[in-house]
Amino acid sequence: MACKPSPMTREPDLLAAVDVYFRALHACDVTLLDSVFHPASTLFDVDEGVVTVDPYPAWREVVANRPSPASVGQERLDEIVSVAWLSDAAATVHVRLRVLQSVFVDHLSFVDGPDGWQIVNKVWHLESTL
Repeated sequence: MACKPSPMTREPDLLAAVDVYFRALHACDVTLLDSVFHPASTLFDVDEGVVTVDPYPAWREVVANRPSPASVGQERLDEIVSVAWLSDAAATVHVRLRVLQSVFVDHLSFVDGPDGWQIVNKVWHLESTL
């Protein structure tokens, strides 16, 4: 029986993908976003009982057409709250980050496929506005 890599040995690669996500949103860099989101991924939010579902390409356009936090001189403010491993090739990552005047909490579902660690699902919530 061959030994599989443990989640602990895979964690640096996963955390690098999370950092790409943070950098992409800080710069509104859709090329970076494309490298960390699976093209078929979906984003979910619920507000006042209404569930919003956005395919990644639609949300990508929103990001592409807004001012970036970097462009207005905002420092990067982000953190990994927790990581839960489902297997050596799947994990959920709970993050918090500021984008302009909004603070978001996200649950990012990652899988490690042929293109490396990619987000296949994002559930997000606007935690507060500043």
